[in-house]
Amino acid sequence: MNIFDVVGPVMVGPSSSHTAGAVKIGYISRKLLGEQPVSARILLYGSFLTTGKGHGTRKALVAGLLGMQPDDARIPQALTLAEEQGMQIEFGEAQLKEAHPNTAQLFLQGQDGRSLEIIGQSLGGSRINIAEIDGIETNFSGDYPTLVVHNQDQPGHVAEVTSMLSHKGVNIAYMQLYRSSRGGEAVMVVECDQEIPKEGIDWLKKVEGVKKVTYLGHDMEAMDKGGTVR
Repeated sequence: MNIFDVVGPVMVGPSSSHTAGAVKIGYISRKLLGEQPVSARILLYGSFLTTGKGHGTRKALVAGLLGMQPDDARIPQALTLAEEQGMQIEFGEAQLKEAHPNTAQLFLQGQDGRSLEIIGQSLGGSRINIAEIDGIETNFSGDYPTLVVHNQDQPGHVAEVTSMLSHKGVNIAYMQLYRSSRGGEAVMVVECDQEIPKEGIDWLKKVEGVKKVTYLGHDMEAMDKGGTVR
């Protein structure tokens, strides 16, 4: 057992679920977009909706989108800071079925025209789950360097990804495979023990049948297909 499972995370705010977890959802969403959003439509579900305002959930989500961590003293001023930086924020109610009670659905638009839809869940103790990206099930925590590959469901793509990681000396910690239908759109979520070199990501972007590559690194911003490392 980790000591943080006992004493809880270092954070600003009254609740690890509604505040610290919400900051992490916003922060990971920003990294997956690859840049700070210029606009964010944030829909809340369950207790995030009913009690989140008093617990600072709205401010926490926006703080994460601004690049803050759960222990940042500026979290209470996040909405004001977002307005000062020209970020347009809209809040509403998420129309989801049987979702986790602490769920946020984010529709993000970046300054370079990138867009991203995220469903994030706060599981308690500042632990989170990214349940969906752009309408496709994913389920990962953001605690590992994570590669998300959208591709056509056809033979060979899994082998290409795993071969690239092996060639770069990157070990796979967890791997999940999803598809919308046979021959339709498929998604690989690969959580790794090491960072994936930029040249490996760039190579994947050019593989035939790969539609989108998103990388959540711990020492670099996310990259999507056609994007750059910041």
